[in-house]
Amino acid sequence: MRTVLGVLLLALAVSGQALGSSGMSLEDADADVFDKASVRRGAALYSNYCAGCHSIKHLRYSRFAADLNLKESDLRRDVMLGGASIHDSMLSGMAKSDGTKWFGVDPPDLSLVSRARGADWLFSYLKGFYVDPSKPTGVNNAVFPDVGMPNVLWELQGLQKPVFKESGGVKVIDRLQLVEKGRMTTDEFDQAMNDLVNFLVYAGEPALYQRIPLGKYVILALLLLSVLLYQLKKEYWKDVH
Repeated sequence: MRTVLGVLLLALAVSGQALGSSGMSLEDADADVFDKASVRRGAALYSNYCAGCHSIKHLRYSRFAADLNLKESDLRRDVMLGGASIHDSMLSGMAKSDGTKWFGVDPPDLSLVSRARGADWLFSYLKGFYVDPSKPTGVNNAVFPDVGMPNVLWELQGLQKPVFKESGGVKVIDRLQLVEKGRMTTDEFDQAMNDLVNFLVYAGEPALYQRIPLGKYVILALLLLSVLLYQLKKEYWKDVH
């Protein structure tokens, strides 16, 4: 029974990743943390558009620089905030009290957001803002309805409006339509959000850069050990009839 329940819970978790809260299908983020140029661009986007409110407290600038082979001058130009030290964690300059006052809730730390939500959810969420005059921020989100976060990326993406459809007698969002162009084309914005997602996936587990390459050698060692153990078994059992 426990096994059956476990399988059912896993299925529900996977289905939750496939659909956003509004019922819209999630887009494929095509995440690749080993595209280090993309991760670096994503870090610059995080610094410019996210770090004002959100921290990544489990990642230090020094670790990021070492993993991506960056000099401190590169960090200070593209990623580091103000007078931060290279040994500091990637912390927001916003006080918790200000976040709660302005947005109703303290903006969450993003260290593990990619592991909690998944890359596809993040990609779809970042692209999912649309104009909604009924909300205090003037926007809503197709993936996370009633979210308190403003659309800080509007100047890059432009402004979108929802196109609705009927589903089971309920009005739901079918797609989002661009009504005012931003500084980027649709393809450029998709690439920028892919870069940002890649950075957040990396931030969720920086050890990926060491763990996955090391895993190849571990598997090879286990295969060699299997051959040796098989030969040993044959030797022990050769006189048994």
